[in-house]
Amino acid sequence: MYQLIKPLFFQFDPEKVHYFVVKRLKWFHDHFPLGQTILRSSFDVNIKGLERDVFGIKFKNPVGLAAGFDKNGEYIEALSNLGFGFIEVGTVTPLPQPGNDKPRMFRLEEDAAIINRMGFNNKGVDTLAERLRLLRAKNTEIVIGGNIGKNKNTPNEDAVSDYIKCFDRLFDVVDYFVVNVSSPNTPGLRELQEKEPLMNLLNTLQQRNRKNDISRPILLKIAPDLTNEQLDDIVEIVLETGIAGVIATNTTIDRSGLHTPEQVANETGGLSGKPLTIRSTEVVRYLSQKSNKAFPIIGVGGIHSPQDAKDKLEAGASLVQLYTGFIYEGPGIIKRICKALV
Repeated sequence: MYQLIKPLFFQFDPEKVHYFVVKRLKWFHDHFPLGQTILRSSFDVNIKGLERDVFGIKFKNPVGLAAGFDKNGEYIEALSNLGFGFIEVGTVTPLPQPGNDKPRMFRLEEDAAIINRMGFNNKGVDTLAERLRLLRAKNTEIVIGGNIGKNKNTPNEDAVSDYIKCFDRLFDVVDYFVVNVSSPNTPGLRELQEKEPLMNLLNTLQQRNRKNDISRPILLKIAPDLTNEQLDDIVEIVLETGIAGVIATNTTIDRSGLHTPEQVANETGGLSGKPLTIRSTEVVRYLSQKSNKAFPIIGVGGIHSPQDAKDKLEAGASLVQLYTGFIYEGPGIIKRICKALV
């Protein structure tokens, strides 16, 4: 069904189509009398043997939705009924911000890829926290991750305070945190991946984390463009700070090997989709082997088929996440992956 209507969707601006689809999915879920039942019977994954216990959290299956798809936590329930084992919201910043100028999302159909330069557009952490509080009051079963970042106008020397604000505000309503210092769409953000500022940021959050009666797993999301020496630093930083794990990887700034005409392929922003499949798996494998599997890894990047997901898991990932593959292949890919894993 999805493959029949996808050509129609792909005739329109990708950002406009995104919101058109998810808003109607939410309406169908919330208002159509049998909406939830229909979604669950069509897509939900009710297969034994898929459960995973990772960094102290029980996941009903290992296939999650990556951050960026539902930045403000507006569509969590409807999306969870498509079969996802967990939903990651954000990236969220302390203050609302509009993001970069439009157009800021581009399809590369020849490469089954997307370039985006959204720029952390979101309604701010207070809005997200209140929405999640209301959701938690009626549904505690959905595993939710909170992906946190800094506002564009916050200088890097003050970035830690932005992450602390988001961490404190979301602490009671998310199951785990993701520290995003790897988006290429906020000027200077990737500089926070350097060893000294990253150690400071993660140690500060861990100190905050340990002061609570309970603690939340903190993960670090890294870029696929890091060198092996930088990945060695990441392993050392994760082990020294004691954070829960790594998400590998974010979007790439590399444009090599693309088939899409340069006019689109050279748009500024982060590239996701099939061109990232091999590199993201390489990063997962390198981190897993270098650390001797000392911490969990969530593999994300270019998962368009069950085999892509299996490759990530066999490389050392404990869980996987979808975004661009979900757009190109449709919601049925979640169940197909889960069936293949069993």
